[in-house]
Amino acid sequence: MWREIGEAFRQIGTTGDGTRCILLSGSGKGFCGGIDITDEQFFSGISADNGNDDESSIDMARKALAFKPQISQMQAAFTALEECPVPIVAAIHGACIGAGIDMVCCADVRICSPNTVFSIREARLGLAADVGTLQRFPKLVGFGSRVRELCFTGEDFSAEDALKIGFVSRISKSESHLFEEANHIISKIIANSPVAVTVTKSSLNYSRDHTVREGLDHVALTNSAALMSDDLVKSFMMTSGAGGAAEFAPLQPHSRL
Repeated sequence: MWREIGEAFRQIGTTGDGTRCILLSGSGKGFCGGIDITDEQFFSGISADNGNDDESSIDMARKALAFKPQISQMQAAFTALEECPVPIVAAIHGACIGAGIDMVCCADVRICSPNTVFSIREARLGLAADVGTLQRFPKLVGFGSRVRELCFTGEDFSAEDALKIGFVSRISKSESHLFEEANHIISKIIANSPVAVTVTKSSLNYSRDHTVREGLDHVALTNSAALMSDDLVKSFMMTSGAGGAAEFAPLQPHSRL
């Protein structure tokens, strides 16, 4: 499924499909229970079995070099969410454990139901989280003591805790209201110009990893083209009350080799 996640989010919003926003949710009783520790195919990568009957003859350096590409591919699958040109709203319920947090860290907006339980569980399983949580989670909520406590202990934290530290922006009234509130956010996003929204997402992501000066230069360069869009006039008219809801043309398919 890792491969399919990456492939899906590299396609959505880049093929002229008209996608303006994505609702990310889990089916069943929880959002994500984390990596399946019974998955023999996943853990077979650690043994780096290349057909050599005497696996003990393979030194640790060669095993490590063989396994690293698998970790990189898993990281790339979730990075595809972050790099998707349209916003992603994650609606989280039940358990959101381990890889589930890796995934929703890549979403643009996160909301959850009151019964949601989060956990950066990896340390309790004997490994450091290596698919993005340790890099993205602190940039979302800060590098303070509570964040390090959650990462070191692997303990559960509640929906209220997630709201308090800013990991989610709101808690729904109940689990049954979760999608209603998520769709309310989405309806506000898609009312805006798709050019403005995708440039905003690009600028936010770029500015997170660069200096203020570099972020300003980036958005100046991007907006020097984006401001030529007809969407600007349509948005002004809609905001001033001169017309109803604006109708914006979809984004064009991305050029590919």
